[in-house]
Amino acid sequence: MATTEVMRHPSQGLRRRGRVAVARYAALAAGVLSRRLRGGSGLVIGGRVLLTIDPCAVAELSRGRSIVLVSGTNGKSTTTALTVAALGHNARVATNRDGANTAVAVAGLLGSTSAHQVVLEVDEDWLPWVVEQTSPRAVVLTNLSRDQLTRHHEVTAVSTAWRRGLTDVPLVIANADDPAVVWSALAARRQVWVAVGAAWATDSWVCPACGDRALRSASDWSCRSCELSRPEPDWWLDGGVLRTAGSAIPLTLGLPGHFNLANAAFAVAAAHHVWSVSIGDAAARLSAVRSVAGRFERSHLLGHDVRVLLAKNPAGWLELLDLIGKDRHPLVLILNAEGVDGRDPSWIYDVSFGALHDRTIIVQGRRATDLLIRLQHDGVAATHVPGSLDAALELLPTGPVDVVGNYSAFRQAVSEVRRA
Repeated sequence: MATTEVMRHPSQGLRRRGRVAVARYAALAAGVLSRRLRGGSGLVIGGRVLLTIDPCAVAELSRGRSIVLVSGTNGKSTTTALTVAALGHNARVATNRDGANTAVAVAGLLGSTSAHQVVLEVDEDWLPWVVEQTSPRAVVLTNLSRDQLTRHHEVTAVSTAWRRGLTDVPLVIANADDPAVVWSALAARRQVWVAVGAAWATDSWVCPACGDRALRSASDWSCRSCELSRPEPDWWLDGGVLRTAGSAIPLTLGLPGHFNLANAAFAVAAAHHVWSVSIGDAAARLSAVRSVAGRFERSHLLGHDVRVLLAKNPAGWLELLDLIGKDRHPLVLILNAEGVDGRDPSWIYDVSFGALHDRTIIVQGRRATDLLIRLQHDGVAATHVPGSLDAALELLPTGPVDVVGNYSAFRQAVSEVRRA
């Protein structure tokens, strides 16, 4: 019997590799066909084909690779792009640049490349599964807050799932200012703490460990009952300077806003701790990133300098209002409630739009009426203009215009701008 078992293993291994090879070939063909017919990256279609033929393909395709996963409610796409940039142009790095971040997209990417170094953006709900399948070298966690109320309905539930999934992960690079992130990250074997501040603290008043109240000050937090508290940071932002023991590196970015400085801090820390990139080299490379999957992209359209921005939840809006609230040029705000947006847009009542007083504002989208009423509650005047982005821009004076939308609205705006 023992001899039979020994003899069986090589043939099983060959069959296993053969099945993965067939699945990978079929996925690549499906991806190519999808790109030709529909555009896009083809990763989602390819991943579906791959996992249909071999549900265990991701684990097999991850073997021997140096994989880093990036997840969080906000900033994961930008942090992923900045991490790739920090590694340098000579590094061959595979990544999901278009933001497709579910299981099938991860499978599609791994099946489409043989690159050794892989940096993957991962949806919050899918993170535990992707960790289990890929055995990453490290996981980067940016933040956790309310988002898509029909799907991510409870922050602590996501944090609990993360904590279970991160057990035995070698390294987690995590936000020291977010209690839900800290509690999750403590399950890993090693933590590197990055302090980037917490403009949005509404979702972190309850301790994720025991359920009692979390006490917060300007730069600290702790639970009043259990031992969970803000860890001593290994890296921290000081204005536009990233500090760590013995180093202070100015961050000069091609992306606007304090929130992108936070994303840059995670990226530099990841490049340094996972791949031993020097801090100075990693930071210097970040300025080359000026747009991420359409975010912050600028185009000239109908006499306007149009910038497209994504705002998908209260925390994201708070950061974005800090960025655009100082300007006076017109805004086009677009709100949908499609599947990727979450079907419940009531979170807009957690956002204070008072900073937009005395601006010329046009609202669009399938839930434009909801947004119009919300703005009226804050005394902000706006005009509803149905139809395409062109229809809104034609009513505005030439010059700069910011277009802000949640997921599906943002993607549509990027598509319209790029077609012009």
